Amino acid sequence: MIIMPNNIVKVDAFINEYKPNGIERDIINKMELSKDRYEYDSLNQLQFELKLRKDIVIAAIRLNEDHMSFTIFRKSMCNLEYWDRTEEGGFKLKKGIIPSDAIKDISINSSKYGTECATAMIIIYYQALLNILGDKLFNELFPEIHLMNWHYIDSLLEDVGILEKHSDYLPGDRRYVYSPDVNPVTPEWQGENVIDLGKEIYFGHGIGIGNAEEIISELNKYRIKKAKETAYLLDSAARLDFINLANIYYKFISTSTNKN
Repeated sequence: MIIMPNNIVKVDAFINEYKPNGIERDIINKMELSKDRYEYDSLNQLQFELKLRKDIVIAAIRLNEDHMSFTIFRKSMCNLEYWDRTEEGGFKLKKGIIPSDAIKDISINSSKYGTECATAMIIIYYQALLNILGDKLFNELFPEIHLMNWHYIDSLLEDVGILEKHSDYLPGDRRYVYSPDVNPVTPEWQGENVIDLGKEIYFGHGIGIGNAEEIISELNKYRIKKAKETAYLLDSAARLDFINLANIYYKFISTSTNKN
């Protein structure tokens, strides 16, 4: 159910703002029917989450269409005009480079980039946030960016590094497909981080877009001989702190409006 504030929301009042088969309606319907309480202080907070979740899905689909290659950390690559490649295989924003320009370059010059699935997830979240926040606020919030995995993630995004069990899984969530019997020769295939695209379809960098069975089938190709366990989708998800980000965004909008 959707609570706002202290009352169950009648979604009929605003659901018609969204396309009948759109991502937002899918999310709203799941929230409304859920036994969980989705609590917001205002409709603005909910609308922000709906838009950001949609932008995450769009960013994932676009990354799938780009030419960024899948590779292990020690063979990762990036556009050195915008990023410094670390010894661990991550990408750190070059000094003097505008953060939004560097994030945009990943799509513009995608063939110059190669990394594994965790870094791809972080890139997707940054791309979606840039789209909704705009250059000015994005650059204020993320003056230093280190693309790699959950160990180097910005504090505003740290929740996407924590998988937790939920009653519902929604478009824009990060999920994980785990392969317990992975061949030690190919440890990069021990699991696949994926973005939930809705309707039980997922995107995983290096595998592409498909349902859970298709992603599992791909991971199973990299198991040890005589493997006993199949890969499987974990019953958990990681998601952004949408309310905190919404509050930051609307405070910025309000301040900018008052200055004008």
